[in-house]
Amino acid sequence: MAEELKIIDSLWLLKTSEGYKIGLTNEAQEDLGNITFATMPKVGQTLEKGDSLIELEAEKAVSEFSSPVSGTIVAINEAAENNPSLLDDTDQNNAWIAILTNVNEEELEQA
Repeated sequence: MAEELKIIDSLWLLKTSEGYKIGLTNEAQEDLGNITFATMPKVGQTLEKGDSLIELEAEKAVSEFSSPVSGTIVAINEAAENNPSLLDDTDQNNAWIAILTNVNEEELEQA
C-alpha cells in the first residue's frame, strides 16, 4: 500500500482523492476469523474519534471497531455490506469499510 497508510487500533487509514479510506488490517482479519455479519456505518453519519465505526460478527469473536478519527462518512463499501466475507480479503485494499471527509488532521498526527 501507499506510504500514507497509517495503522491505528487494527484499522488502516489511507488518504485518497475521495477522503480517508478506513479498512481492516490483515492482523484484525486473522484475529476475527471468517466474518459472517457486519453492521456498517451510514453515509452522511458524522463520527467523533472513538465512536462506533463498525460491528463485526465472525467465527472467533464479535468485535466493535471505533473510529480512529473524527469525520463524516461519504461512502461505505456496499459490496461488503451485502457480503461481509469481503472484509476477509488478504488484499487490505479490498477490506475497506468507509471513506471519511472533514477528518480532523490533528487526531491523525497524535495517533
